[in-house]
Amino acid sequence: MWQDQVTGIFLGASRTSDDSYQKAEELLLKYANRHGIVTGATGTGKTVTLQVLAEGFSNAGVPVFCADIKGDLSGVAMMGEAKDFLLKRAETIKLDPYEFAEFPVIFWDLFGEQGHPIRATVSEMGPLLLSRLMDLSEAQEGVMNIAFRIADEEGLLLLDMKDLQAMLTDMAERSAEIGARYGNVSRQSVGAIQRSLLVLEEQGGDHFFGEPALKIADLMRTTRDGRGAINVLAADKLMMNPRLYATFLLWLLSELFEELPEVGDPDKPKLVFFFDEAHLLFNEAPRALIERVEQVVRLIRSKGVGVYFVTQNPLDVPETVLAQMGNRIQHALRAYTPREQKAVKTAADTFRPNPDLDTFETITKLGTGEALVSTLADKGIPSIVQRTLIRPPSARMGTITPDERAKVMQLSPLAGQYDETIDRESAYERLKARAEEALAAKEKDERQDREDERQDSGSGTGWTLPDFGGSRGRTETRAPAQKRSRSGYQRQTVTETAIKSIVRTVSTTLGREIVRGILGSLRKRR
Repeated sequence: MWQDQVTGIFLGASRTSDDSYQKAEELLLKYANRHGIVTGATGTGKTVTLQVLAEGFSNAGVPVFCADIKGDLSGVAMMGEAKDFLLKRAETIKLDPYEFAEFPVIFWDLFGEQGHPIRATVSEMGPLLLSRLMDLSEAQEGVMNIAFRIADEEGLLLLDMKDLQAMLTDMAERSAEIGARYGNVSRQSVGAIQRSLLVLEEQGGDHFFGEPALKIADLMRTTRDGRGAINVLAADKLMMNPRLYATFLLWLLSELFEELPEVGDPDKPKLVFFFDEAHLLFNEAPRALIERVEQVVRLIRSKGVGVYFVTQNPLDVPETVLAQMGNRIQHALRAYTPREQKAVKTAADTFRPNPDLDTFETITKLGTGEALVSTLADKGIPSIVQRTLIRPPSARMGTITPDERAKVMQLSPLAGQYDETIDRESAYERLKARAEEALAAKEKDERQDREDERQDSGSGTGWTLPDFGGSRGRTETRAPAQKRSRSGYQRQTVTETAIKSIVRTVSTTLGREIVRGILGSLRKRR
């Protein structure tokens, strides 16, 4: 296909000191998996740059995943329109021909409203990311790890939030037994986690956990004409819970790392992953999580995945992660405060110097749609930073209408595959059945005890004399009953009291969870 002849993505044209055309600037596909970063203040053109990159990768046959924070990235699914300022920019940077096009877009939405639903199971998310998502303390995170360990040992699938709630309830009732094996599991810690789960559910987190879970292969589709699919996540509503947004994207990045095979250094990436509003990933993140992100970013390159962070300030990204960004596009920054001045200096220092350009000064004077660009050139060496006019997109700039979105979703290759929730047997059903069995056994024993007591009370007058009136027979008849009653009473005091407490609590809680689960399902369908 013609995509095999494409070697780079045209970004725009660099300018000389007198603002005249210098040369074309491009991002080489064979170094696109060396990651990148797009930074700049609000309103400087970051979203347009992201769209230009997404279009370029798609034309080169590389699938893309990106988040649409404000809704203005969705226009990539529609044909662009000739406008004076776009045509003028194309002429200035010698983009000839400047062709308009629509791109193969797959819309996704964690809430299932503006795209295909995206789901993951609780087990896939894992205790570390769940603890980050719910902002758990160190002790609570330890309890979460124990919950996952016990679920694995007992073959209990943790698929959705009601599974995790049931698992935590069971742990609270078995705290003494579990504490002897794994350390203290306090009811207070379990209760705190359950309250955090309730808050997460109210924020819409229950929409994300469940099945069918997302298949990574569905993010890596190409069309019949060889273009890569642009996967656009509707994130305007999701951004109301920034921690869920950041944790979801981190989970997705981790899944890519775990599932994709090693490919070394391919001629072009297998997938490009844009992480918009990247500061949300690192805000208040524990050191262990940052180290994991650093490790994934460093190693996922050999899986053929390029990761591009999009954020306002280069200081938003830890130095250990920033150092791995080979391709850099810096839009304008302001330098009014000491922190802003530090950010400008940090951005300037990360570029390979240009003797004809004062990088620090230029960053503060860039216009909208202008950027300092440095990409990896031959042999992976960073190019000298250049002041560049970014090319105009080929697709529509801005939003699309609900009707246009609905039409794109109807024609999607994934239409209908993720729309219906699947609720198969998992921890919730297993623990519910276990509780019901224990409850049935308890009720059977209680009925037997009552029957024995009834038979004892009607078998004689209560007076006995040796060898008179068949008393021996009654004594022999009652003895086994009395023995059963006494032994049964002893078993209840030692064992059954604890069992009854567990059954009563678990059964009651699971009963309430059924109601919540049903209401949640109805709410999802609406």
